[in-house]
Amino acid sequence: MNNIYRLKIYLKGRPKIWRRFLVEDNITFNKLHEIIQDVMGWQNYHLYEFEFNRSRISIPDEDSGLEASDSRKLKIKNLKINQKFKYIYDFGDSWEDIVAVEKIMPKEDNVFYPRCIEGELSCPPEDCGGIYRYSHLLSVKKIENTQNIKN
Repeated sequence: MNNIYRLKIYLKGRPKIWRRFLVEDNITFNKLHEIIQDVMGWQNYHLYEFEFNRSRISIPDEDSGLEASDSRKLKIKNLKINQKFKYIYDFGDSWEDIVAVEKIMPKEDNVFYPRCIEGELSCPPEDCGGIYRYSHLLSVKKIENTQNIKN
């Protein structure tokens, strides 16, 4: 029987955007990437990698010259409680997230996984220019909303 990992992912920078979700321990890192795309509201348009210290996990690309373990073959089942690692998505916008293993628990019958159980704020849209441009976009929106209220 599989165990369930309770994971928390948060986007580095401001505003504070995060999700807490449950996944089965027998999935690959590539499947974890797909789940993260869903819980963060991204469209899977770009490359990604997981980083553990100096080890990389992604879909290998011989042209890049960088070594990486194949995310389609490597399963997450060896993660430990309190372990943290990076998830980097879209190397142009460079969304850097931290994933933390909060809890490992037995799988419940009649419960479907993966499952997002909580979170805070909407995620940045694809190709908006990274965290600093997204923060600027939000401040402009806030000014526009304030002006609309006054009118």
